[in-house]
Amino acid sequence: MAHALIAASSALTQIPHGPLGFRIGSYSYDVAQTAKGTLYSVSNGTQSISVPLTWAFGNAEFGQTYMFEHNGTFYESRLSYYRSTQALDFTTGNPRSVPGSLDAALGRRIYPDEARQCFGCHSTAATTNDRFNPTQLIPGVGCEGCHGPAAQHVAEMNLGAGDQTHSLIMNPARLSPVDSVEFCGACHRTSVDAALSGVTGIFTLRFPAYRLERSRCWGVGDARLTCVACHDPHKPLVHKATFYDNRCLSCHVVAGAAKPSHDHPGRVCSAGQKASCVSCHMPKYTIPEMHTAFTDHKISAHHGGQGFAE
Repeated sequence: MAHALIAASSALTQIPHGPLGFRIGSYSYDVAQTAKGTLYSVSNGTQSISVPLTWAFGNAEFGQTYMFEHNGTFYESRLSYYRSTQALDFTTGNPRSVPGSLDAALGRRIYPDEARQCFGCHSTAATTNDRFNPTQLIPGVGCEGCHGPAAQHVAEMNLGAGDQTHSLIMNPARLSPVDSVEFCGACHRTSVDAALSGVTGIFTLRFPAYRLERSRCWGVGDARLTCVACHDPHKPLVHKATFYDNRCLSCHVVAGAAKPSHDHPGRVCSAGQKASCVSCHMPKYTIPEMHTAFTDHKISAHHGGQGFAE
């Protein structure tokens, strides 16, 4: 999360090669590192526009989308970098058709409220005292991104106040299970976000909190079924499937064990699987437009060869 947003001036250093090019009809694109910074250029053959990129959203593990200012307004680049193809392609949500003008070819205009949301999830302190000020933000999600302002907490700790400072800082670990998922979902998208955005189908894979809430076992909230039950926000994401088995077995009984009980209400796996639970019950699906496979956080029985199901 600390690399959710980086200065565009260092963006190309995370990409295997550069510069990057792309073509849509008569429009050609280039993203290149120059003495003036990282420039994003588009030309229709007779005219061209070049703008310095300001920010890169994403650390390029899956991809990067760029933001820049043009005529005093934030724009999202029409193209993004995708690691699996090591090339540029359309940014999710942007039209895949030939642009109608050079300005339209640059990208999508980002209005202030949307920009505030983008920076709010990808950086720290972009909004302070209810004022959006991207010039003062801290790139990436730092400690205060989840725990809130900590100056008073630090001051009290330095005075030896100890445990008396717990009310001076936000600790998400104290949230109820439902509130915990909603807290993470503020950026990782909940059912409310899915409804308001109108996103449906396979694109909801990008809303892991929403998908988790659609699990049949979601119920009224269980501490064993939250984002932080499986993911430690202070550590890198673990990709090894077997790492999550003990989380699954904190609810589910194993083959040969007693029947489901109050503390282990989950039934035994009908397929007799005892390892890599998530490979079957939380499989990955590729969103073709994004050239990336996303884990489906809707816990359910997925049958071999079955495609994505809402």
